[in-house]
Amino acid sequence: MMPDLEAATGRYLELIGRADEYGAVDLVVGLIDGGVPAEDVLLRVIAPGQRQVGELWASNEWSVAREHGATAVSERAVAAVSGHVRPAPTRGRVAVACADGEYHALPTRIMAEVLRLRGWDVDFLGASVPGPHLITHLHQTGPDVVALGCMLPTRLPLAHATIAACQAVGIPVLAGGAGFGADGRYARLLGADAWAPTADAAADRLAAGLPSFPTANNGAAQLGDEEYAYLTRHRAELLSRVMDTLGEHIGEDLGHLADFLIAAIYVHDASLFTDFVTWTCRMLVARDVPAESVALRLGVFRDVLTDCPRARALLTEGVTAAQMCCAVRRTETSV
Repeated sequence: MMPDLEAATGRYLELIGRADEYGAVDLVVGLIDGGVPAEDVLLRVIAPGQRQVGELWASNEWSVAREHGATAVSERAVAAVSGHVRPAPTRGRVAVACADGEYHALPTRIMAEVLRLRGWDVDFLGASVPGPHLITHLHQTGPDVVALGCMLPTRLPLAHATIAACQAVGIPVLAGGAGFGADGRYARLLGADAWAPTADAAADRLAAGLPSFPTANNGAAQLGDEEYAYLTRHRAELLSRVMDTLGEHIGEDLGHLADFLIAAIYVHDASLFTDFVTWTCRMLVARDVPAESVALRLGVFRDVLTDCPRARALLTEGVTAAQMCCAVRRTETSV
């Protein structure tokens, strides 16, 4: 009788929630020994368990320390699966890496292990691989394809440079991860050869070949502009001016908002910024922090950007999104 994977996922979440590395490893290895395919352990136990970790952190039910501990145990559990099941390569070679600046490596590591289980010879290069160093690796090893992971859209400009550099040396790129958009829109925009929403879909796509997007390079030359260059170059100065105006230290939160603004300017997509503003407001509410502070910060940021009309328009949309979140919250609390 096959184990109940839903129950196993619940047990797995309990174990990683208290940073029980040995317990989590014993659980996943035991599932494999009990007849559960290693790919199912990765995608139906470890991955959904880790998604719940992120949700628990965002809702303020788990602390940052607990989330970090759980993630570290999940990394160990994935490594245990990899060490327990070692299929011989029967396909080509894949270099798997996170985009430069991307430190959320676990989803990309899971993709690497699924590809390995499907018979690919995998070089997993880890988190935040600088483009030039990746290209050196490609010259040295000659893989058939690069699988590039990106979880945060703020890394899209660097991911774009990496995609172009890989293709310039004749290596196609399969993009994956939430940073490329839920529907892969940014992977298409940045000119990736293909995109996959999940690790198993990535394996299926590689097995079928790498057909290019019909409009793979359309619009790529239009990405970024003078405003993007200005915001990137003067980011620290602009944030300092906002903080001086507000008279308080708010660097980290405002820094994230600035980075999403810059990314939205780069790919010409306002929703990338406004969706993050909405998420930020909800996260603050979960921590009993007034979400009105987001609208205030964005308004001041807009005021210091006198020569950036597109960025000012985006910040205005951000203010509106923050105010709508506040109005919804007031309605909920008054009921």
